[in-house]
Amino acid sequence: MKKLWPVLLLLMAACKQKEYNADLLVKNALVYTVDSTFSTANAFVVSSGKIVAVGDIDTIEKKYMARQVVDAGGKAVYPGFIDAHAHFYEYGLGLQDVKLVGLKSWQAILDTVNNYARHNTEGWIIGNGWDQNIWLNKAFPNKAKLDSLFPVRPVLLSRIDGHAAIANQAALNIAGIKPGQKIIGGTIETVNGKLTGMLIDNAVGIVTRKIPAPTEQITQAALLDAQQNCFAVGLTTVDDCGLPYTMVSTIAALQHKGALKMRMYVMLADQPENYDYLFKRGAYKTPGLNVRAFKVYADGALGSRGACLLKPYADSAKWNGFLLSTKAHFEEVAKKIAAHGFQMATHAIGDSANRVMLKIYAENLRGKNDKRWRIEHAQIVSPEDVKLFGDNNIIPSVQPTHATSDMVWAAKRLGNQRLKSSGYIYKTLLKQNGWMPLGTDFPVENINPMYTFYAATERKDLKGLPPDGFQTDNALSRAEALRGITLWAAKANFEEHEKGSIEVGKYADFVILDQDIMKVKGSALPNVKVLKTYINGVKVYEKK
Repeated sequence: MKKLWPVLLLLMAACKQKEYNADLLVKNALVYTVDSTFSTANAFVVSSGKIVAVGDIDTIEKKYMARQVVDAGGKAVYPGFIDAHAHFYEYGLGLQDVKLVGLKSWQAILDTVNNYARHNTEGWIIGNGWDQNIWLNKAFPNKAKLDSLFPVRPVLLSRIDGHAAIANQAALNIAGIKPGQKIIGGTIETVNGKLTGMLIDNAVGIVTRKIPAPTEQITQAALLDAQQNCFAVGLTTVDDCGLPYTMVSTIAALQHKGALKMRMYVMLADQPENYDYLFKRGAYKTPGLNVRAFKVYADGALGSRGACLLKPYADSAKWNGFLLSTKAHFEEVAKKIAAHGFQMATHAIGDSANRVMLKIYAENLRGKNDKRWRIEHAQIVSPEDVKLFGDNNIIPSVQPTHATSDMVWAAKRLGNQRLKSSGYIYKTLLKQNGWMPLGTDFPVENINPMYTFYAATERKDLKGLPPDGFQTDNALSRAEALRGITLWAAKANFEEHEKGSIEVGKYADFVILDQDIMKVKGSALPNVKVLKTYINGVKVYEKK
């Protein structure tokens, strides 16, 4: 009997090793870890919401026994996708409003709004997503027909880029807007002494400030509706650019309750109360919420001719666009953000706006640094200014679908030569620092990161045009594009040590796709679907 004790002890030890010591095992997968060597694996293990092992299934199964096993069936697995520039809350609110994206005429807009009003009879009518560039005449609309349909009820319909809107007379009356009125950083369009209803950039805010704030119920519905749609396309973190500080507690409370599982990197808007809030309390950081940046607007959008250009628009000979604030304001803001150690992220579309902001950044950053100040969009950048990104480690945060959406009309705004040398030069910008985050700017563009990946690598629209791609010398490789929507996006948020790759110690945020985006034909990329999305190793979405 004594001789059997050692054997029994060994058997007991072996049984003990086989007790559950992990929460989740993912196996039979092609795992793109997006680590420093861009390695692949076929399995990984999750415990307490974090990855504890990555590698070969035979090795892993000898050490771990998980309560749940996911057999990926040979499918490709990627780190959870991160959208480095979005308007998550605004997108959610838009889900509650009139949807105007893709409508091909002003009459179609009016019909859609009228139909919405019949089913939603109270309060303001808010719509978003129209784009005159896809209409036959490509001209901004006039409010006359809107007034005839809604003589009393206020209406505000925003252009797809959010930098222009049309309001009916009822809304203009509430806002106190008069013909010929001027505003810095914006335009109130007046023709023959009459308001057309068109408002550009800062002028839109005169009306939006009169719209009653959403109720708590609407706010929560907006966040949760947006979350569900984002999970369905594999997003596990979003950068929400330009929120008021009051949203921080709302988001934190929903996350604490477990209702809002989406991780969020929040940039506060360029407003005095937001600076006061963050400067006094310091950065706010939890596993689900990171608030340490400010979003500033230098100029408007190219589509509405609000982008600030060094030379006049090719289709408007005496017009250069404009800055949305004075240069002195941007200098003051940059100085105080730098003094308090926060991140500055500035919307800059035109080459003039980019030059102004890059030089202001350079004055404050003073060469190489790790402050990760960002230029959001960096859409039109003069070749002579590109080096300022690398010289001062300024991060270009770009949205590849802007290039493929704008390409059909961008040459009209810029001329072919300026477009070629300065427009949507993503590969050129990437070379400055060796990394670059990618986003969508949704709801301006579609929320789907597969469209981002496709536009970045193929430089084509969803119709496959142009056949040879748009300015493909600035296309990204597939490895660069994948890093751009995972690890590099995390790095732009100072979060590369906790997410963005499938590595030991990081959050178990990952997605399983129905096709391998590193290998399928380029034309197939927009049709790739998410099968499952996980956050902290917990499934938050599964394709039906």
